[in-house]
Amino acid sequence: MSENRLGKETSPYLLQHKDNPVHWWAWGPEALAEAKRTGKPILLSVGYAACHWCHVMAHESFEDAATAKAMNELFVNIKVDREERPDIDAIYMGALHALGEQGGWPLTMFLDQDARPVWGGTYFPRESRFGRPAFVDVLRRVAQVFRDEPDKAANNARLLTQGLQEPANGPGAVIDDRLLKELTARMAHAVDPVHGGLKGAPKFPQWSFFWLLWRGGIRYDEERAREAVITTLTRICQGGIYDHLGGGFARYSVDEEWLVPHFEKMLYDNALLLDLLTEVWRETKAPLFELRVAETVSWLEREMIADGGGFAASLDADSEGEEGKFYIWSLEEILSVLGPEEGRFFAQVYDVTPGGNFEGHSILNRLASPALRSDADEQRLAAARTKLLAARGKRVRPGWDDKVLADWNGLMIAALARASLIFDRPEWLKLAQRGFEFVSTRMTVDGRLRHAWRAGIAKAPATASDYANMIWGALRLHEATGEPRYFEQARAWSETLDRHYWIEGQGGYATSADDTRDVIARLRPGTDDATPNANAIQLTNLVAFGMLTEVSEYFDRAKAIEAAFAADIGRNIVAHTGLLGAFVDLIAPQLVVIAGSNLPGGQDLIEVIRSISLPGALQYGFYTRAQPELPAFHAKEPVNRRGSAYACLGPQCSLPLTDTTEFATTLKAQRSLRKQRPGDLPL
Repeated sequence: MSENRLGKETSPYLLQHKDNPVHWWAWGPEALAEAKRTGKPILLSVGYAACHWCHVMAHESFEDAATAKAMNELFVNIKVDREERPDIDAIYMGALHALGEQGGWPLTMFLDQDARPVWGGTYFPRESRFGRPAFVDVLRRVAQVFRDEPDKAANNARLLTQGLQEPANGPGAVIDDRLLKELTARMAHAVDPVHGGLKGAPKFPQWSFFWLLWRGGIRYDEERAREAVITTLTRICQGGIYDHLGGGFARYSVDEEWLVPHFEKMLYDNALLLDLLTEVWRETKAPLFELRVAETVSWLEREMIADGGGFAASLDADSEGEEGKFYIWSLEEILSVLGPEEGRFFAQVYDVTPGGNFEGHSILNRLASPALRSDADEQRLAAARTKLLAARGKRVRPGWDDKVLADWNGLMIAALARASLIFDRPEWLKLAQRGFEFVSTRMTVDGRLRHAWRAGIAKAPATASDYANMIWGALRLHEATGEPRYFEQARAWSETLDRHYWIEGQGGYATSADDTRDVIARLRPGTDDATPNANAIQLTNLVAFGMLTEVSEYFDRAKAIEAAFAADIGRNIVAHTGLLGAFVDLIAPQLVVIAGSNLPGGQDLIEVIRSISLPGALQYGFYTRAQPELPAFHAKEPVNRRGSAYACLGPQCSLPLTDTTEFATTLKAQRSLRKQRPGDLPL
C-alpha cells in the first residue's frame, strides 16, 4: 500500500511535506526500485526549507487532494532536500538548463525508471497563470508521453544524460596576469556604479564575482574595481537585504537597490559576506563593515547554533504564511515601541513612512544616506534597535532549518577564523573551533565525512565541497592557532578528496565520490553558483599545501585543475570567476610569517597585517613562534630578540623585517603586479 514516507526523515524540508496526501518517497534505492516495480515514471521535486516558492507550490498542489491523486496515480513521487543532497540537485538542475530553461526552486523534473531526466521545469501553479500551465495538465501530458511515445522519452533521456557528462571542447584559455587584468577591468564596468552589484535586478551578493574583482583590484591596482566592491558592500550593508535589528544578510534583493529582500537567511551567504567584509575592512577601515561583521557574528551565535555547536543551515522567509512578516514594520509600531520622539528620529533614519516601502509596511534600510552619523546619533539608534529587537522577538518566528551541512560549516569556520584574527576577537575563534569539532567528529562515519547532520543522525554522502570547504576552514584554523592537528586533518581530508573525487583522465574533482551509488552522473563543477565550487576552493588549498610543505606534487595537482577547466573557461570566462580568483593564488602564492609575536615589536608587525588587504595570502604569526615541522617555517626565527616578519612570494622570501614601514612596503609590493620588480616574481 502506497503512503507518504517522509515522516521517517530528519530533513526539516522533507518533514514539511510528511502530511501531504502525495505518496512521497525520499531519494534512495527503495524509491528507485518502486519505479521499476510499478513501471511508473518518476516525478522528482527538489527544494529546501527556506524556499518561498517551494512553500507556494506545496500549499497549492501538494496539499491539494485532487492534485495529489493525479500525482499518485501517474508517478512515483520523490522529494529531495537540495541542501541535503546537492549532488542530486546539481544533476537534475543541469538537465533543466540543458533543456533551455532557467533554473530555480522548486525544481520539478520527470525521470524515467532509470532516474534519467526527460523533461522538467520549476514552479507550476495549480491553475494556469503567470504564463505557466496548470500542474495537473502538465502531469497528464508528461504521463501521456511516457505511455504513448516511449521512444521520444527514451531519446530525451539519452541525450540529456549524455550531455551531463560531456567535457567541453575547444581552445583552452591561457590564464595569466594579462587575461585576469583585462577581465578585472571588464567586470568593474559591469557593476552598477550607484547601487553596486551587477546592473539590473534581482541582485545577489555573488561572492565569487566580487572576490575576484577585489583580488584583481589589489593585484593590478585597478581603483575602479576596488571601488565597485566597496560600493556594493556599502549598499548591501545599508539596504533592506541586511537585517538591521538582528544582524545577518538575506539571500538576495528582488530590486536593483538592495531594498526588498527575499527574506530567507542562508548560512553560506553570511559566511561569504563575513569573509569579504573582513578583507575589504583591512584596506578601508570602514567602521560600517566592522560593525556589520560584529552584528552578523552576534546573530550567528544567537540564532544559528544547532544542538552540539555546529552551524544551522537557514532561516525561512515566511512566518504565519507571509513572506517577510517577521521583519517589516509600520510607523505606528515603531512609535508604539520607541515613543514619539525617538520613534520619529528612528523612522526618519530607517525609511519608515506612513505608506511604507513594501506592501504598505516598511523594510528597515539606510539607503538614502548610507554614511554613518555622529557617535551620539549612532548610540541613540543602537538603543532603539535593541528595543525593537526585543519587541520583534515576541512575533511568530520564521522556520529554522537546524540541519548542519559540512560544506556550509566549512565556509563559516574559515570566515570566523580569519575575522577573529583581523578584528582581534578570540571568542570568534572559539566559535569556529567548536563548529570544526562538531563536523570532524559527529559528521564522520568510518573515516569519511557525511554531508548532513540532524537529530543525532549523520547522513548523505559527502560531496567534494564538503571536503574542500572543511579543508579551507582547517587551514584557516591552523593559521589562527598554529596547532598541528588542524593542518594534519586538512591534509588527511585532501588525500580522501584525491582518492575518491579526482576524475582520472579528465582532471578536476567530481561532485560525487567514486563510491556514491545513487547518482546517474558524476558532475565536475567549475562554474560559479551561490557558493564557490569545490575545484576553486581546493585549488587554493593545494597552493597552501604546496607553500607550507614545499612538496611540488601539490602545485602539480593545482595546475592539473587549470588544464582540466581551460576549455570551459575559454568558452565562458565570466561564468568561472571563482576558479579565476583561485588561479591568482597559483600565479602569485604569498606567505607571511611573524616569528615572536610576543617579543618587542611583534604586535606592531601584526597590526601591519591587519591593516593591509592580502587576499589569498597565508598569514601566520598570531601565536608565539612558527612551527618548525613544516618546511615553510624553517629558519624563520626572531632576530635580536624582536618580533620579525618574513614576506614570501612563491619560493622567494624577504630577509627578516622588524621595521613596520619596511614590512608594509614589502607586502604591498608583493601583492601588486605593478609594484613588483622582475626579480621579485615567483619562479
